[in-house]
Amino acid sequence: MSTHKRSTAVDAIRGLSLAGILMANMLIFQYGMFGKDELHFFQPSALDTISHNILKVFVEGSFMPIFTFLFGYSMVMMRESLTAKGLKYGRSFSRRSVLLIGLGLLHSTFIWEGDILLFYGGIGFFLLLFVKRKARTLLIWGIILLALMTALGYGSMEPTPEDASRMEAYVTKSIEVYGSGSFGEIMDFRSNEEMPINLPDWLMLLVVLIAPLMSAPMFLFGMAAAKRRRFLHPSMEIRLYIRWALLIPVGLALKTAGVMLGTTHEWNGIFMMLGGPLLALGYIYLFASLYAFSSRQSVVIRAFEAVGRMSLTNYLTQSVVCVFIFYGFGLGLFGKLGVLQGALLAIGIYAVLAVGSLLWLKRFRSGPVERLLRIGTYWSWSGRPKTKTGPVPAAPAADAPGEGPAAT
Repeated sequence: MSTHKRSTAVDAIRGLSLAGILMANMLIFQYGMFGKDELHFFQPSALDTISHNILKVFVEGSFMPIFTFLFGYSMVMMRESLTAKGLKYGRSFSRRSVLLIGLGLLHSTFIWEGDILLFYGGIGFFLLLFVKRKARTLLIWGIILLALMTALGYGSMEPTPEDASRMEAYVTKSIEVYGSGSFGEIMDFRSNEEMPINLPDWLMLLVVLIAPLMSAPMFLFGMAAAKRRRFLHPSMEIRLYIRWALLIPVGLALKTAGVMLGTTHEWNGIFMMLGGPLLALGYIYLFASLYAFSSRQSVVIRAFEAVGRMSLTNYLTQSVVCVFIFYGFGLGLFGKLGVLQGALLAIGIYAVLAVGSLLWLKRFRSGPVERLLRIGTYWSWSGRPKTKTGPVPAAPAADAPGEGPAAT
């Protein structure tokens, strides 16, 4: 196995996940954070309904967890890389987390409400508690938390007439504001409009406290994979990949059952919360097996690698492009395009970004936002950690972690 291919397998997986994330996020770009689950306010066609259900099963909730997995993976790889140079890991990672929080605040405030960088930056401090743990310990904690979070999904909550009325008013106004409003009007709506979900303060606090634990299993599974040196030698691990790829039919079956039962059924939450991560793990290992079999010259594989290496730049670029397509200060297509058409548009945007990433990386070593993040992380204009002089403690060799929402 060549060093080049070993160092790019995770980038390729990250690039694949960005394609699925764009398709899932396209629903939010088109219909809003709450409107995407209230399509009846947009007079959907039968094709829209079918396409929406397909996306719920195959895409939603199963590609962002891949990024989550890779975030945990990159934490371990980054720590090993810095330790091998005799550097302290905590300082660099803390600076990177703070930068992500700042970038996420800017992104969510001025560009798009569906930002995930702010959450990644914040949860990074929580994950520092686990970064030195053994792989077995990480797996045990991941399984325990996955079981607990899945159990919390049991139960149903029928919206009251007041809740339904509040949701209708919010989505109806969002159609007008996002579809034809100016940048200032959209900002005002986001900042001042009352949320359609009215939760007691104590319940809102509980949700905030539980949110990191809901995503924690995939972070921990990624950290465990890095501890066990997964994806560094793809051709030697094909059997392992194929075995774990069998999680795909399990995840699809659970999510299909959840969609068929509907959101008001008491088992819906359990099926969706368990099916999403399992399907994500299956996708990871299926793509890893395809990567192991692939030719190094495959333009498709190289495109996924390029998008993965520039995933932070591409993630932010997606937001800018899509808000100009759907919001009133751009083309104003909010709620007008259709679910299937939106998915096809996502594929088209991704293809353009993939070509752009390939061309960019022919001249530069990393994406522009990744470059800035590395400068801030390592406090160095070169974007590289400053090594200490003299002998350094022995540590396992590690490829440099990738950059992007999943690795940052």
